Amino acid sequence: MSDARDKKARIAALRPGYRADLDAGTDRFLAPRSTACPWCASTRLTPRLRTTDLLQHKPGRFTLDACADCGHIFQNPRLTAEGLEFYYRDFYDGLGEQRMSGTFGGREAMYRGRAEAMLPHDPAPKTWLDVGTGHGHFCAAARGVLPGTAFDGLDFTDGVELAAREGRVDHAYRGAFPGLAPELAARYDVVSMFHYLEHSTDPDRELRAAHEALRPGGHLLIEVPDPQSRYARLLGRWWLPWLQPQHLHFMPVANLRRRLTDLGFTVVAEQHAEAHDPVDLLAAVWLVLDHTAPRDDAPWLPEPPGALRRTLRTALLLTGVPALLTATLLDRFAVRPLSHRLHLSNAYRLVARRT
Repeated sequence: MSDARDKKARIAALRPGYRADLDAGTDRFLAPRSTACPWCASTRLTPRLRTTDLLQHKPGRFTLDACADCGHIFQNPRLTAEGLEFYYRDFYDGLGEQRMSGTFGGREAMYRGRAEAMLPHDPAPKTWLDVGTGHGHFCAAARGVLPGTAFDGLDFTDGVELAAREGRVDHAYRGAFPGLAPELAARYDVVSMFHYLEHSTDPDRELRAAHEALRPGGHLLIEVPDPQSRYARLLGRWWLPWLQPQHLHFMPVANLRRRLTDLGFTVVAEQHAEAHDPVDLLAAVWLVLDHTAPRDDAPWLPEPPGALRRTLRTALLLTGVPALLTATLLDRFAVRPLSHRLHLSNAYRLVARRT
């Protein structure tokens, strides 16, 4: 059976389950709206962004609120446990596993750069835990930088078990980090969280778990989207790091530095240009094209698209190729060298030592 036929069959098999979920209503996917900032408890909240699921196109509308006092941005109302399960399903695993594995598997230079960020602070850590490791591609690439380090991975999905089977991680932990932290107490020289904290329902609990899992003198390496990037305003809902509805929290760097200090860390490095991923314009163009074109087939749609809709989609995407190429060139060669100077870096990285 060809890949296209196999995908079509898998979608058809999943469609009744999604239809049952949607027939039960989507109100249960969102919790009651919060009246206070989850970071500082201020009640001075203002709407920052309203959008939809621009990647999977699952039904729903989502709002990000900003705190007028501390600048924290968060999804409000937030997804419930049922909502998280619904919107994550078939994104990183299941139907989306092959696509995401290909996406994350081809970024070795970025992964090596992340590992190299630790060299000035601990050039030879013995043990490293990568939280939110996915399929373990970072750990596999990081071994080329730190060949003497044992890399373990932790994640919610079965991708971490795949990472262990493929030899990308030495040991796999599947579950919630705060729940697993007591058995990992003081075991690691380094704990990393690369684009993980923004997915968490409670970032403070995750940071406390990291403190528990680290040995005294060990280091926490965090990379998250930068909500203060100028791209966040210039591109609006088409800024990829908003990633609704998966990203629940956006922390200005000053907020995260203070919280780490309060928890018993000393921040020893802050990086912006090094953490920037030069894809903002390319992603924005793709999101607009994909949003405008007729939908590709997906199991949460009531029925597969007909021949006319498929043809129109293909034609529109082909007409967008010049714009995609132009955006790629601008991202990599015009913006990237000046990203920090122009305040366009889409992420920041902190290294903090457990004191």
